[in-house]
Amino acid sequence: MTKRFASAIVILVAAAITSAVPAGDDKQPPYKITSKRDDDRVDVKAEKGKATFSIHSPFGISHAAIERVGDKWPDDVVLRLNLKGLENFKVTNGKVKLKGSASIQAGKPVVRLWKDGKEDTPLDAKSPYWMMVRSLGGDGKAAKEIPLKDGYFELTLPKALFEGNPTSITVSWIDFYRN
Repeated sequence: MTKRFASAIVILVAAAITSAVPAGDDKQPPYKITSKRDDDRVDVKAEKGKATFSIHSPFGISHAAIERVGDKWPDDVVLRLNLKGLENFKVTNGKVKLKGSASIQAGKPVVRLWKDGKEDTPLDAKSPYWMMVRSLGGDGKAAKEIPLKDGYFELTLPKALFEGNPTSITVSWIDFYRN
């Protein structure tokens, strides 16, 4: 068994455990997750109408493919990137690519988002592809500085990304403060 295959099995087991499937229930985990690195971890919290994917990446540069096993995506999909900084991220459904970066300047969040490689045409809140990006500290409150201390970047993915009910999405990230 290869290390990558073993890593994928561990992530599937973790997804099954954290998806809160009752004991004795024959349902499969709602998502199949494959990460690039063996030490990446993706915890899944699936609730009615919402899925939260909490991504832990000790190295700070990686990606993960998230494939739905069920018929459709929930209404709300949230990514939590447990990183110290977010130099760059990308989310794609195979047709649309959303990219961005998040930082904090003078205690205020600064987020840049763009679509399909058009960095010179940033998205704004009026775009159907706009996503809410928050920088949160370990206490769950808005962070005032980077590097985050036990915090995370929370990305609420836009519903437009799930139009046509894609089978999977892929998320990539680069931490400012990678190991």
